Amino acid sequence: MSNIIVLGAQWGDEGKGKIVDLFSERFDIVARYQGGHNAGHTVYIGSNKYILKLIPSGILRPGKLAVIGNGVVVDPAALMEEIETLERAGIDVRNQLAISNRAHVILPYHRLVERISEDSPDRVKIGTTSRGIGPAYEDKVGRRGIRMADFIEPKAFSALYASVRRDKQAVAKAFGLAAADEDVLDRYLDLAARIRPMVKDTALLLNRAVRDGKRIMLEGAQGTMLDIDHGTYPFVTSSSAAAGGACTGTGLAPTRISGVVGVSKAYITRVGAGPFPSEASDDYGERIRKAGNEFGSVTGRPRRCGWFDAPLLRYTAAVNGFDSLILTKLDVLDGLSEIKVCVGYKLNGSVLDEMPPRVQDLADVEPVYQTVPGWTTPTHGATSYEALPAAARDYVKFLESLTEVEVGCVSTGPERNQTMVIRGSRLEQLVS
Repeated sequence: MSNIIVLGAQWGDEGKGKIVDLFSERFDIVARYQGGHNAGHTVYIGSNKYILKLIPSGILRPGKLAVIGNGVVVDPAALMEEIETLERAGIDVRNQLAISNRAHVILPYHRLVERISEDSPDRVKIGTTSRGIGPAYEDKVGRRGIRMADFIEPKAFSALYASVRRDKQAVAKAFGLAAADEDVLDRYLDLAARIRPMVKDTALLLNRAVRDGKRIMLEGAQGTMLDIDHGTYPFVTSSSAAAGGACTGTGLAPTRISGVVGVSKAYITRVGAGPFPSEASDDYGERIRKAGNEFGSVTGRPRRCGWFDAPLLRYTAAVNGFDSLILTKLDVLDGLSEIKVCVGYKLNGSVLDEMPPRVQDLADVEPVYQTVPGWTTPTHGATSYEALPAAARDYVKFLESLTEVEVGCVSTGPERNQTMVIRGSRLEQLVS
């Protein structure tokens, strides 16, 4: 048995989509366990580019089952739009996709509530994608959400929607907004009918698959530093993006998991508000943004860019128990004469080796950098670790020593074949 979790080791956008797509060939099922259609997992196959917001990246492999787990919140309209886009590209989505009957549903009033929240003058602005994801999780925790099992039953959904709609309209009225949603019920009853054949008891499905010896990859969205419990709260997402969320978000027990794999860029980026100790606000930051095309695949927002943060990675490695680390976008650092690495923080005159828990302290720290040599020989497109310049291999080894996690794979471009699994690594064992 080899069932693994693949998740982001930083603030998201690490390249998880490519990695999940690459290794899904060796697994039977790929299951997404949290988040909503705020993900933007980008996969390049030849000249084709796919951006997967909600559907697991494994859908691009013919014959593989893709599962949207119970920990995901699903916008039915966004889901059908994504399904139809993939089908136009020749992907057999409806025969390969299973949606948890326990997943919660995002409805138009969730977007309305989020807009009210983000626009409130006395609230800390998080910089959300405004897709209603946070309010849907709020309703879930508040025990007033609507699950897929009820959504696909017309009478049950109609009654639940009428009840919740009254509450949301009262909120909108209090803020002077109109909830123009007279036709929502009819539209969503139609969406429910189209989605119904794909709705399954996915927890039962996944556990039976494990019993039958099938291999499962659990795919996370966002990154550990955006986890609701372990991230830079309150500048986080509304779900459990760390490894623990994979079990609660799919119904698979921890004893079913064989390994945890983190995905990290060779530098670091962040979207939205929140502390970012190693952010490079100078020419280097702009150079990384341009070279790495660091703009959101869903929102188009420019990402904040900075140098690799070793204390942050040590923290996420501890929280998740990484067996191996996949380092992406090494080629973006090509041509730099020297590369900075954040090896610690200074706060109020003291040197810290680990991340402080208070978000204000993290915002106030001064990064402690160590500079290492760069390389002039291009790494872009390299498919062999041994073919990398010596300085690039030294950089990888340096990050391993700082984070205390092996680097089991290096990516040097967006294509499937621009990836190298390091022979003898723990990762090679997990995916073979």
